[in-house]
Amino acid sequence: MLVADIMTIHPVTVSMDTELLAIKEIFDHVYFHHLLVEDDVDKTLVGVISDRDLLSALSPYVQTAAETFRDKETLKKRAHQIMSRQIDAVLPTTDCKIAVQKMLDADVSCLPVVDEKRVILGIVTWKDFLKFYLKQQTLG
Repeated sequence: MLVADIMTIHPVTVSMDTELLAIKEIFDHVYFHHLLVEDDVDKTLVGVISDRDLLSALSPYVQTAAETFRDKETLKKRAHQIMSRQIDAVLPTTDCKIAVQKMLDADVSCLPVVDEKRVILGIVTWKDFLKFYLKQQTLG
């Protein structure tokens, strides 16, 4: 089984200069936990932001009654300030066993799927592998 068989195509991406307010709004309205950060010019992968990265970057008082000006300012930070830069990625032709091992070795919950030039094609997460496993158990 190849990553291409189970990956999510057309993942949501943001640019390096996207403000955290916009990133927060995305995470507030979707069911997934990772955003891929792409270069504005060549659309290549430059980073990953998880919902946990966002939560740790924001003040806990943002959008509460106790919010101050300083808390509100954290929403103006940019994606490049909180994204993970040391990211492993896989090709669509990568065997799923290799991708799972990469995720376990790196202790990450997703892998971006890119082409040879690192242009973003999709994303594969631990949930994708679990869904595939359950499907195989049901069929098998």
